[in-house]
Amino acid sequence: MHTVLTDVLQSTLLRIYDELIITDEHGFIIENFGKLLKLKENTCDLAGMNLFEVGKTTFYNETSLDELVNEEKRSIIQTTWNNQRILITYYPAHELDGKKYCTWGLKALSRSDSILMENVVEDKIDFSKSLPKDISRLFIVKSQKMMGVLSTVEMAAKVSSSVLLLGESGVGKEVIARAIHDLGIRKSKPFIAVNCGAIPENLLESELFGYEEGAFSGARKSGALGKFELANKGVLFLDEIGEMPINLQVKLLRVLQEREVTRLGSSDTVKLDIQIIAATNKDIKSLVNEGKFREDLYYRLNVIPIKIPALRERIEELPYLISFFLHKYNGLYDRAIQINQDAIDLMSIYEWPGNIRQLENVIERMVVTSKEAIVDASAVQEFFPLEQEAVQASPPIFNHLMPLQEAMDLVEEQLINMAMEKYKSIKLAAKVLDVSQPTMSRKYKKILAKLSEQTAVPSAKRDILENQLNTRLRSVAIATAAIIQPEEVSELKREPSFSNPIFQKLQSQLTMIRKQAGGIKWAFIFDMVDNKMFRTLAADKDFTMQPGQLYEGTPEFAKVAADAVKGRVGVTKLYRDIYGEWKTSLAPVIDATGKVIALIGYDYSKEYIDSELGKMGRVLKINI
Repeated sequence: MHTVLTDVLQSTLLRIYDELIITDEHGFIIENFGKLLKLKENTCDLAGMNLFEVGKTTFYNETSLDELVNEEKRSIIQTTWNNQRILITYYPAHELDGKKYCTWGLKALSRSDSILMENVVEDKIDFSKSLPKDISRLFIVKSQKMMGVLSTVEMAAKVSSSVLLLGESGVGKEVIARAIHDLGIRKSKPFIAVNCGAIPENLLESELFGYEEGAFSGARKSGALGKFELANKGVLFLDEIGEMPINLQVKLLRVLQEREVTRLGSSDTVKLDIQIIAATNKDIKSLVNEGKFREDLYYRLNVIPIKIPALRERIEELPYLISFFLHKYNGLYDRAIQINQDAIDLMSIYEWPGNIRQLENVIERMVVTSKEAIVDASAVQEFFPLEQEAVQASPPIFNHLMPLQEAMDLVEEQLINMAMEKYKSIKLAAKVLDVSQPTMSRKYKKILAKLSEQTAVPSAKRDILENQLNTRLRSVAIATAAIIQPEEVSELKREPSFSNPIFQKLQSQLTMIRKQAGGIKWAFIFDMVDNKMFRTLAADKDFTMQPGQLYEGTPEFAKVAADAVKGRVGVTKLYRDIYGEWKTSLAPVIDATGKVIALIGYDYSKEYIDSELGKMGRVLKINI
């Protein structure tokens, strides 16, 4: 009877999965049923092999199967080297006769099974579980950044404080505003939206404040309520607040302060109980600095600021958004268009300057105009431009010799880490870098192998990441030092002053380097007085020291400077001086005779360093 039940259970489960694998708690395979994976030459018997090791040689995804082992059921999508997508489900260990056994179910997925599960570990980070049901119903949340946004939305919905929504055009600011209304204490009251940039200035005041009969030429005899009164007890959404004229900003400020409004042509005030949500796609702080937006109004509106990330900053949500819009417009236009996974991969590489609004328009256009029932990667290019604007930059010229392989490795590692940080998927990173998926996986695993000391103490883990970051900062110093002309530096050493034309030219060059390289706080050129004293020759426009001013280097700075004098590019440890806490890269400026005549340096703030180490740690899976 036991055999019959076992056979029936096995047969039933194999209708759900294509293969069942039983392992011990360490991943060693006890038994397997089914013939999905031919992981062993000429046989599908995997007994005795380690599933975790088998996974490393079978799948190219960066997530290892041993990461699933926990006390809860978990699932993951993995892709084999021959591009077969497999759903792997882990069932927690059960103890039998003193031993623990784990069960793994594997199922092959066709392209149409699900476009939503690519590179998603179910239950590993389940954002929806920590969100209120109402919010998870209103939003597609598959990124940490949007999780933060929606946490703030939930808080803003519980109070009547002013909210300022910031973000590029098309990120969904009005959607967020409506969510604050729909989830909040005013959900049964009006939600009134006003686009401050779409209404002519001479009409905007009457639209907002309303008017009495005869208030101005052309006014209705009965007068009209303004948007403030229409939104009373509810929410008023002021979109494109940065376009509001200064004279109306004064009146809006008074409404916010006094919580009352006066119609045009009237002396009577109307008390308001209202929540103001304002939105802009502009840098409103810059508008304040330029005198185009009142500072006091900015602080009144900026009680609860919510920065909505661009689509390119949460690209992991793109498959889910595509599915949502596809379902919406297939239903609206009675179509049955499908989008292949390779098309979604290609769309994930696009920068989406128009954000979610652009994505929705593209999906609608696909549904309406596609002649084929299935849109693949080749067809996607008909619907939006894939060619990104090329960055016009001269290739770096090296005037310091270094091993060619080291230079190539520096560039390759930096590009791979950048691609993985941005797309968080080996498949997408491979497409962007134009290499095969096996090649990308092999190179990325090689990088991870260098940083594989996962059991290290926190300080050791930080050292691992810092060494990787130093490599990147060193490569920036090597590449950019080459544009500095040593003859000009020699001339400047005779008269380092603001009025010297050479100083002005070098100042422009260093400012350009600082802006283009990114992350650099200050860029400078120092002359060496002795082993710890340095003289400022030139610097970027924001540098704190004057031409000719002396700087006493810290021991960390002096040590790397001494190496730079010998022709070696280096990066300091994090150090503190009178100006703050820094990490500095130093490269030599060498004249035609091979003599080091000055040092070019780049300062990076502690805040920037900590931020970069955090990003690299997330990409390389090293927690510090």
